[in-house]
Amino acid sequence: SDTRALSFADCRVPAENLLGTRGLGLAQSMAVLDESRIAIAAVGTGLAQGCVDECVRHARQRETFGRPLAAHQSVRFGIADMEVRAHTARLAWYTAAAALDRGAGFSKEAAMAKLVSSRAAMENAREATQVFGGYGLMNDYPVARFY
Repeated sequence: SDTRALSFADCRVPAENLLGTRGLGLAQSMAVLDESRIAIAAVGTGLAQGCVDECVRHARQRETFGRPLAAHQSVRFGIADMEVRAHTARLAWYTAAAALDRGAGFSKEAAMAKLVSSRAAMENAREATQVFGGYGLMNDYPVARFY
């Protein structure tokens, strides 16, 4: 999001061009910001889940020391932790979105969902890079781009 400060001096806006209710601009902007937090939480959750999906696929195909990477307990534990983070992020944004749909207050839920999903996305991307090893640093593989 390209965000910048705007300043208007002696600017008049015709009534037909007014967005929202006069005098409530800040409140309306904050409401939009809360809704966008839910959208960002959904994106973060998708990224976290994408890391899980790519790691599961890779761990089944890649062989190390004569057996699939998925046969190594430490890899399975790492992927399980990733799945827990993705699931938790999904629950957080579903909760926030449900509150929005009900017309209930959702500012706190939206902020929590954004925080949980952002952390899940970063932690899963970091873990996925470890599962992929050197391939995790190559942009030919999704996990490098996810990070």
